[in-house]
Amino acid sequence: MRLFVTGASGFIGSAVVPELLRAGHQVIGLARSNASAEAIAAAGAEVHRGALDDPDSLHAGAAAADGVVHLAFIHDFSDYEGAVKADLRAIETFGAALEGTDRPLVIASGLLGIAPGRIATERDRPDLSTAGPREASAQAALGLAERGVRSSIVRLAASVHDEGDHGFVPRLIDIAREKGVSGYIGDGSNRWPAVHRLDAARLLRLAVETAPAGSVLHGTAEEGVPLRTIAEVIGRHLDLPVVSIPAEEAHAHFGWLSRFLAADVAASNALTRDLLDWHPTGPGLIDDLDQGHYFGTRGA
Repeated sequence: MRLFVTGASGFIGSAVVPELLRAGHQVIGLARSNASAEAIAAAGAEVHRGALDDPDSLHAGAAAADGVVHLAFIHDFSDYEGAVKADLRAIETFGAALEGTDRPLVIASGLLGIAPGRIATERDRPDLSTAGPREASAQAALGLAERGVRSSIVRLAASVHDEGDHGFVPRLIDIAREKGVSGYIGDGSNRWPAVHRLDAARLLRLAVETAPAGSVLHGTAEEGVPLRTIAEVIGRHLDLPVVSIPAEEAHAHFGWLSRFLAADVAASNALTRDLLDWHPTGPGLIDDLDQGHYFGTRGA
């Protein structure tokens, strides 16, 4: 297939592109900047210049492809509402380009608010009033199945980990360095699911190749790693004390990350494994942290 990939030069996209190419697909990567264009071309993919806030470029890319893998998001926390709206418009644009074709649209989504307090499954449909703000985009994508689009969503783990990660875990490490302690909230028993980046890339490929219309998939290799365990590993590598941060002090200590650190977002992948014959093989989050690259060392 000829596949249009947004976020092709990003942390996850830079693993998805070679995964697709190795499987024999052609890849067209969306590039906003010259640096992104150079990275996409170096990976062996075709470059399509445009941006998430440029619907014409998105429509043209999708219309010229046999399917779309949507990984990009505008990570501007100063205008997060605007970024969420742009994401929803992008999915609506892809839907208009693919409607009635039965071509695949796979989007990356999240697990926050899916099933608070218990292990989420792929069958769970969240309450939009309490779920994460990007959930409306996920539901819009699933709705396209009724309009002749083979749409599916991949709910990725809170930690998609590997060398080069710039997500939640690196920010937690930065905060530990800044504060002089490795912290967690309350008793730290709440959990984050995790998946290695290469396992996530393989799942996204399988989704675009074979996932039935309207599929909900879970990109989680580990159901949930306790936040206290993550903090303990960080403390050990940085030689810092590991401490509990009271809930009322969490925002002052962790900033915007406090909302995610306080959440319990454990999730099963059993249905995804069965549906797509997906079997994660990469290291777990703690093993990956112990390799040292998150701390600028190796084998620490």
